[in-house]
Amino acid sequence: MATTNVLKLSQIVHRNVLKTLLGANTRHTTIVRSTANNATSKEEEENKVTLSDSCVKQIKKIGAQGEHLRLSVEGGGCSGFQYMFSLDSETTDEDRVFEKDGAKLVIDEMSLEYVKGSVVDYQEELIRSAFQIVNNPIAEKGCSCGASFSIKF
Repeated sequence: MATTNVLKLSQIVHRNVLKTLLGANTRHTTIVRSTANNATSKEEEENKVTLSDSCVKQIKKIGAQGEHLRLSVEGGGCSGFQYMFSLDSETTDEDRVFEKDGAKLVIDEMSLEYVKGSVVDYQEELIRSAFQIVNNPIAEKGCSCGASFSIKF
């Protein structure tokens, strides 16, 4: 019961932060590519999350048939917000799907507001290997491990 209350409170805080940052009339846009010239508008590019080649390779390596990488943003971590990655096989009506070469990344609309314009990468180092967000346009600073960030006001 306490965990449910903390989760609900976290979601309310996220919504209020988004309303403050983006205005009360936040609008979600579905990416639609033009078939005539395959061009995207500036708004579509700003709402996009890109998968790096190493990310695509790792999703294909570890994901079972029908699984995709899910990215969510939650309150917490060293800097205020943290990126959470998991493998999932389900999507909801509130999810946005980004695909590259058959690998899929799924992000709920609330989390997308914190990562749009970013690149999801997979990095291998001596002490760890992990999916990471690179070049997040709204992140002001992050922790040294890259798992958490604070937002620009």
